[in-house]
Amino acid sequence: MPHFRTAVSLALPLLAASMLAAPAHADVKDGVDAWQRGDYQGAVAEWRPAALAGDADAQFNLGQAYKLGRGVPTDLAQAEAWYRRAAKQGHLQAEDNLGLVLFTANRRDEAMPFITRSAERGEPRAQYVLGTAHFNGDLAPRDLARAYALTKRASDAGLGIASARLAQLDSLIPLEQRQRGLAMLPEIEKSEARARLAAVTASTPAPASSAAPPSPIKTASLPASVPGASYTPPPVLALPPRVPPEKQQPLPHATTMPTPAAQAATIAAVEATAAADAAKGKPGTTYAPPPASEKQPPAAAAPKPKPANNAPIAVRETPTPARPTGGNSPWRAQLGAFGVEANARNLWASLGKKHPAVAARQPIYLKTGKVTRLQTGGFANKGEANNFCAALSKSGQACLVVDK
Repeated sequence: MPHFRTAVSLALPLLAASMLAAPAHADVKDGVDAWQRGDYQGAVAEWRPAALAGDADAQFNLGQAYKLGRGVPTDLAQAEAWYRRAAKQGHLQAEDNLGLVLFTANRRDEAMPFITRSAERGEPRAQYVLGTAHFNGDLAPRDLARAYALTKRASDAGLGIASARLAQLDSLIPLEQRQRGLAMLPEIEKSEARARLAAVTASTPAPASSAAPPSPIKTASLPASVPGASYTPPPVLALPPRVPPEKQQPLPHATTMPTPAAQAATIAAVEATAAADAAKGKPGTTYAPPPASEKQPPAAAAPKPKPANNAPIAVRETPTPARPTGGNSPWRAQLGAFGVEANARNLWASLGKKHPAVAARQPIYLKTGKVTRLQTGGFANKGEANNFCAALSKSGQACLVVDK
């Protein structure tokens, strides 16, 4: 059975996780108003004093500004630090984003407790990551039924990559396990509601306090799972003969293929919110490499992601012919990183057969130590590179726009 990369393209409406927190303090509210007018520097100026004073909403909003690079230079270390401050005060949106930031930085062991709690509250991106972990059995116990159920919940919430993965799972998970997963959905929905209520209750301070209470925390309100809403469950058929556990095909060992969950999981959270941010122009969870910025507050630099591989899924698209730019354009599209260069070449050959836009371009095999990064260039601008990646992402192929 294949070992899935966590290639989270996650181009969905980001629910409350991509929005600014609605504050109670006047200065924080003034910052939200300034942000909505497009005055990002003014918004940051309003939020910073409140964030330093301990307002969780202001801290979360400041983290969003650093993540998006609006009003301040893009700085993921700053974003992580402000998310962490807000999360320690019970800010659920900040905790959701913090888990994805850590996962993106390949600090997976540190991220998984946040990912798990977010998934338990019904956060679809976290459910997709956790479902893949249950399928692979690497970051969570192997449980095919629960992997199918969590992927179904993420699909029903509008996560397009989860719907595509669900179709793949139909051919990889036995029917009996899929039916068990579908039977789990009602209890999972009830558990999500209980977890959200408990989290909000735990973060609510006692009424008798001399300090001003923190502003209310908005949580994502996910729709109920309706069969057929965004994915049609498999028909109920006669169960095939049960395969004894000792005869089931084990997952490929890490030594037989280049750690598929590592880089794909990283690109997963990167793509998780890129499309929604570009469409809405609001804070989300996109993680481009940060430029140098002011020192406030310090945080550790994220390690480089590990190699990965990903099987493409066919999709119809309109070819995007390469434009000669004389090598002046810095924008490239990265399709993966591999410990074996042959794997990068095989992926390019496979994508070229399925995607005219890929066939029209030339591959770039960028060697960094023992890792080969598969990239392509020739884009006139960043927008053209984004369009190229968006077309591939529809098929489930991880694609990240980078600046060479």
